[in-house]
Amino acid sequence: MNVKEWQAIEQAREVLGLPERATLAEIKYRYRRLSKLHHPDATGAGGEGEQMYRITAAYELLMRYCNEYRFPLQREDAGDEGVNIYDPEDWWQARFGQDPLWSGRKTRRR
Repeated sequence: MNVKEWQAIEQAREVLGLPERATLAEIKYRYRRLSKLHHPDATGAGGEGEQMYRITAAYELLMRYCNEYRFPLQREDAGDEGVNIYDPEDWWQARFGQDPLWSGRKTRRR
């Protein structure tokens, strides 16, 4: 994604009032909530159409981004044979190994 696309996503996030990280359910909830507040038929005001247009455009942009995002559907390998990265001990050893500072072993100073 280029800078303009990221800026558009940031603006869409601000229009919907979302935090920096949001789930798909949170995006849909905020869109529905704001739609009920700003829809011209619900409010009876003619000036709400522009706000509703911005809300809908922001929602559609975020949904397009979410639909194009690719999720991994298989477990990732740690690269070493016999290492299970979902086991906390194996994960720790794969990253820090036998480092005396992190392994819990005490070394003697002479």
